Amino acid sequence: MDSDEVLSLLKQVAADVITPRFRSLADGEVMEKKPGDLVTVADREAETAITAELVAAYPDAVVLGEEAAAADPGLIDRFRAASHGFTVDPVDGTKNFVHGNPDHAVMVAEVRGGETVRGWIWQPEHEVGWIAEKGAGVYRDGVRMHRAPVPDKPGRPVGSTSIWSLRGHVLDDLPPLGPSWVCCGVDYPRLIEGATDYLLYSGTHAWDHAPGTLMVAEAGGASGHPDGTAYRPLADPPGLVVAADRVTLACVQRRVGPVFARR
Repeated sequence: MDSDEVLSLLKQVAADVITPRFRSLADGEVMEKKPGDLVTVADREAETAITAELVAAYPDAVVLGEEAAAADPGLIDRFRAASHGFTVDPVDGTKNFVHGNPDHAVMVAEVRGGETVRGWIWQPEHEVGWIAEKGAGVYRDGVRMHRAPVPDKPGRPVGSTSIWSLRGHVLDDLPPLGPSWVCCGVDYPRLIEGATDYLLYSGTHAWDHAPGTLMVAEAGGASGHPDGTAYRPLADPPGLVVAADRVTLACVQRRVGPVFARR
């Protein structure tokens, strides 16, 4: 499947099973995988549909879906051992979706030899699509996107996080951390668009971060763990910093390491 075909798949699945349930979820259509971790029938049906199409097109690839991994933890090991795979996050930002917030997305990434080579984000309610190909750039609705480096001036860089305990936290001389959009499929695009200069995450699941880290890299940004190691979709160490440029990434990594060490 070419990149436009994959984005079209995400749009169609969203139109079929996600958007009709937005602000219309019935009793029994929202469940908990564990306390506070919501899943809906839209998540499950969308993942099944997307996975089926990817498997049909790439029968030798391992498809790592968020909901499939919750049901079969061994799937993550098979994905990491595979030379070719895809990640699927059928409804990223499920809590937002459940509570009627338009900030949710459908995300897919393609991984070859341990590297993310293509990524897709579709934001159904915003009707915005993002595509990235390694070495070929990142595009929003067909327009190539670039992120300018953070200006060297007081009050910058500005950071955002979905980690509740760090909202309002001050990293040395940097401005207090603000809230993110609590959806990687919105957070990463907003960073590229300039709404924030860096993002902090605690979890590093590939289905959450493989698409966005590629997009940020193709826009001129960078990502890495608090210990200074680079992000890779096959690894899962705690903590992730995503930044508009490498200087900002290093600046935040130096300051945030002790914070994550205490968590």
